[in-house]
Amino acid sequence: MEKIVDIIESIAHEKGLDINEVRNTVTMALVKTAKKIYGAEYEYGAEIDSATKTLKLYQKVIVVSPDDERLLDGNENFIAIKEAKEVDPEIEIGDELTYELPLDNLGRTAAATLQRELEYHIQRLLEHNIFDKYQKMVGKTVFGSVVRVDNDENTYIEIDEIRAVLPRKNRIKGEKFKVGNVVKSVIRKVLIDKAQGMYVELSRTSPKFLESLLELEVPEIKDGLIKIMGSARIPGERAKISLVSFHPNIDAVGATVGTKGARINAVSKELHNENIDCIEFSSVPEIFISRALSPAIISNVKIQNNKAIVTLPSDQKSKAIGKNGINIRLTSMLTGFEIELVESGSGTSSTENTSDELATERDPNALKNLFGGL
Repeated sequence: MEKIVDIIESIAHEKGLDINEVRNTVTMALVKTAKKIYGAEYEYGAEIDSATKTLKLYQKVIVVSPDDERLLDGNENFIAIKEAKEVDPEIEIGDELTYELPLDNLGRTAAATLQRELEYHIQRLLEHNIFDKYQKMVGKTVFGSVVRVDNDENTYIEIDEIRAVLPRKNRIKGEKFKVGNVVKSVIRKVLIDKAQGMYVELSRTSPKFLESLLELEVPEIKDGLIKIMGSARIPGERAKISLVSFHPNIDAVGATVGTKGARINAVSKELHNENIDCIEFSSVPEIFISRALSPAIISNVKIQNNKAIVTLPSDQKSKAIGKNGINIRLTSMLTGFEIELVESGSGTSSTENTSDELATERDPNALKNLFGGL
């Protein structure tokens, strides 16, 4: 136990841990060792003497009144006030009296027990810190090398000190990875599994992956000059993303697309050439929906509860719906509205029912009749 402070500093430096957390872990391990050696029925405390750089172990005894029933059981965790005052004249009922226990007498069994306790608790501390680290990284893009692909085509990726999993369902259609491939993905969730320990799930199909890639590619988004208000994806096919600029001289869509589409094309390439529509966000639902239905040209939009009734020329209907209904589905996902298409001068309509996958900021008092009329 000599120079325990030096040992603690060495452990903290080697494992990348906070020195105070290691101090607390060491004292906790010593208390647990004392309970196993001296008996679990006693109360113990431990502290580190910074002056001598040594560790001290104490047995705690609570001072009680002479007629306290707990004294009758012969419980050594309690002492009568009269006996306690012989040790410390100023002690009062309810105070703790401590007796230092010599560590030299613990022997080899205690040393081995302490070593096991230290190893266990330091490992738990490491796992806790790693869990907190990756919990804070949910929604962030990470890089890693493929180390294994199992029979179900789940891909295991090594990222720094952990091994994460990219399930088959979270891969873009047609993607296949081999051992040694470097894969970029987003952390979807982090949890503790009783059987597997810490479980980190990755995704390449989540809208958050698209948003994270754009943040890496577009400095204005990273710096907070442009904000991503929402996104919707059909992985590997098409995506829509809404943007707003907080700087009067920055065009949110133009800056995100980049010169000759350089920025958006770089992101699209990572997503297997997924077509990405960049849309300027508006707090007025009618305006936002008309923009989101691009490339279709809309005559007007009227909001009824959670439904948007969109009137458009007949030659624009196919554009609004898109191939296999992709455009109208993505618009509904992005805006949070059910979209109903009505051809100009016709009573026919087309409705796309989807759930609220992304909520948008709405201002019901702003320009209500701009698109909907009276």
